[in-house]
Amino acid sequence: MSISSGRAGFPWWAKIGLKIVLSRLPLDYGVWRRLGLFRHGPMDQAGYALQVFRTHFSRCWPANPPKDFTCLEIGPGDTLFSALIARCFGAGATYLVDAGPYAIEDPQPYRELARHLAAQGLRCPPGVEEAASVENVLATCNATYLTRGLESLASMPTASIDWIWSQAVLEHIRKAEFLPYMKELRRVLKPHGRASHRIDLRDHLANALNNLRFEERTWEKDWLARSGFYTNRIRFSEMCDCFLQAGFALDIVKIDRWASLPTPRSALAAAFSRLPDEELLVQGFDVLLTPG
Repeated sequence: MSISSGRAGFPWWAKIGLKIVLSRLPLDYGVWRRLGLFRHGPMDQAGYALQVFRTHFSRCWPANPPKDFTCLEIGPGDTLFSALIARCFGAGATYLVDAGPYAIEDPQPYRELARHLAAQGLRCPPGVEEAASVENVLATCNATYLTRGLESLASMPTASIDWIWSQAVLEHIRKAEFLPYMKELRRVLKPHGRASHRIDLRDHLANALNNLRFEERTWEKDWLARSGFYTNRIRFSEMCDCFLQAGFALDIVKIDRWASLPTPRSALAAAFSRLPDEELLVQGFDVLLTPG
């Protein structure tokens, strides 16, 4: 769900125009990924995927994770690496929920990941090296890949998940769906479960606040939201309020701020130009959620 910002050196407005045009061409997402124009983050890199998993895992379970825990990753993106990594860390079952079937289908990257994990001293489930398809990898890891976003999440059993995590994904959930999505995450979490999220509040064009230049009636149009650079623009305090409304207690682990506004306040749409500096200066944060 986290979309790459495209070619380096392009101004933010050129990226918008280019992606609006390209997203309307009748080409599969895999073609755009290979060209480097549309990409769901670097989770296809073994070292990065392992680092992200470890960060969220250790935040939620610094000691004694539940035996054979069930976990859920929101927005796995271009690979399902987390299914194999979670199995190595003791997961009994893993769910991976995304807004579409974006994961690489070639089993070779998963075989390479298994070798990388073994080199790190982690014990992989048998059969991954011989897997002939992604479906084989998922079966070996007792993992389920669901690709209909909120609809998929709503199909999962209540209080079935020990641990939920996401990495720069929640900002991509459509604004109208955000609170319902958080309520579903709360529903599926067990009474003693935990959730760890990294949220990136920068625009996904030039890592600034250019996404706040637009009025909501324009930004939330389907044709724009489906063009590969959408973020819901929910700011820090509002997002924390959504977590609370959904029934979570929250612990803000880390807040990253700009030293000064990266986009002039005068360029922002009215709804955002009125916000205080301390709200606009938050470029990202890490949060730990538990049932409230």
